[in-house]
Amino acid sequence: MNFLGIDLGTSSVKLIIMNEKGNILQSVSKDYNISYPKVGWAEQNPEDWWNSTKDGIKELINNHNINAKDIAGISFSGQMHGLVILDKENKILLPAILWCDQRTQKQCDYLNKEFGQDKLSMYTGNMALTGFTLPKMLWVKENKPYIYSKIAHIMLPKDYISFKLTGVFVSDVSDASGTIMFDVKNRRWSKEMIDLLEIKEDVLPKVYESYEVIGNVSFAASKETGLLTDTKVIAGAGDQAAGAVGTGTVNSGVLSVTLGTSGVVFASNEKFYADKKNRLHSFCHANGKWHQMGVILSAALSLKWWIDEINVDTSKNAFEKLLLEAENSPVGSNKLFFLPYLIGERTPYNDPYAKGSFIGLNVTHKRGDMTRAILEGVSFALRNSLEILKNLNVDMKEIRINGGGSDSKLWRQIIADIFNLDVSIVSSKEGSAYGAAILAAVGCRFFNSVDEACSKLIRTTDKIEPIRENVEKYNKLYKIYSSLYICLKDKFKEIDNLLI
Repeated sequence: MNFLGIDLGTSSVKLIIMNEKGNILQSVSKDYNISYPKVGWAEQNPEDWWNSTKDGIKELINNHNINAKDIAGISFSGQMHGLVILDKENKILLPAILWCDQRTQKQCDYLNKEFGQDKLSMYTGNMALTGFTLPKMLWVKENKPYIYSKIAHIMLPKDYISFKLTGVFVSDVSDASGTIMFDVKNRRWSKEMIDLLEIKEDVLPKVYESYEVIGNVSFAASKETGLLTDTKVIAGAGDQAAGAVGTGTVNSGVLSVTLGTSGVVFASNEKFYADKKNRLHSFCHANGKWHQMGVILSAALSLKWWIDEINVDTSKNAFEKLLLEAENSPVGSNKLFFLPYLIGERTPYNDPYAKGSFIGLNVTHKRGDMTRAILEGVSFALRNSLEILKNLNVDMKEIRINGGGSDSKLWRQIIADIFNLDVSIVSSKEGSAYGAAILAAVGCRFFNSVDEACSKLIRTTDKIEPIRENVEKYNKLYKIYSSLYICLKDKFKEIDNLLI
């Protein structure tokens, strides 16, 4: 018995086949394009997602000796918040507006200030951000009223793939949580937000728990992909919740830290918690519980920018060379700070005007100091979320780290020292796709629960403990770091509005 995990990312879809023991038998990845029709806009054609997914499934079956009869179930991870809208004939009305699209600041200001952040938090557990789905709906309503009037179905990116596979319109609680249309505490669509949009609830997909079966592969999808019609399809989860399943972050006390393009601090909880200022996201988890999540926009992206744009190093060992130099820089990067706000910031400031900055730079600094300052600056920015979690009395004993940045032992040590927690990596490197495959296995009842599946399939390796001397130094540095944004906030916006 095998399980297919499909991770619909922003730039590509990854598909993996996992067996009953949790081993990855095969994987494929298919790329697709992002369109940027205007400054701050980001769109994709949902048909590109489906065509790439189809091609990936057919490649697994035809070229990698995967027997379709052995695939018991399919589940998903997906880029969150994107808006997909269909008419009554199930035709796409507009290109999908993605999570990184920034066109909805006006709508967010209305929701947070005029409609009221307190009411938003009461109804959904969160505040409005430009990446979220509800502001996108309001933008369509205001700017494309004819299109808005024709909307028959609203869905999220991964749910378009499940629709193409099954013919049913569904979502899951974790992905729905990021729409600001969902009552996260009670795990259902919010009547108040539906009324605000002036739509009927049946326009929204039926919501399942992430591990529940939503149907089987349809006859039409079977013909297109080679999958069998008795293959179960399971709801799946938003990428961060699926990634947390993939690292076993399903119980209280365990945090996951993602060092991908963006950076994430993720905590699982038995109960619903919401920060009063909504600095963290409070969402449903894929295992039937809840989670709190802080997100920074430029984690490994900061290092990629440093390598590609500033050092302009295209060699294969560029990453390793810069990190080796950073290892020779002391804790604190010789009193140099880096603010990683290269494309604004999300948690905890929700500030699109924030700018990346080196602070404290002098003639004695070397490139290694600047590289280390980037690693430390990203880690300090992630600690902002950790401090909010502490204020919520969230239990934390261990970090499980993932994402491309986690390959660096130096960066893992910096995270351990700045967070003052043990840091482990997990045996599987497939992240969200692996989490999706685990959800498929649970949906097929090979495991009784997500938590049981994680306990049996996921092992931690290479634990790094904090170095006490470094912890004390970083605590002093963090006090300075955490004051820098406040000092520069007004100047960031002034720079953005500068006319020259």
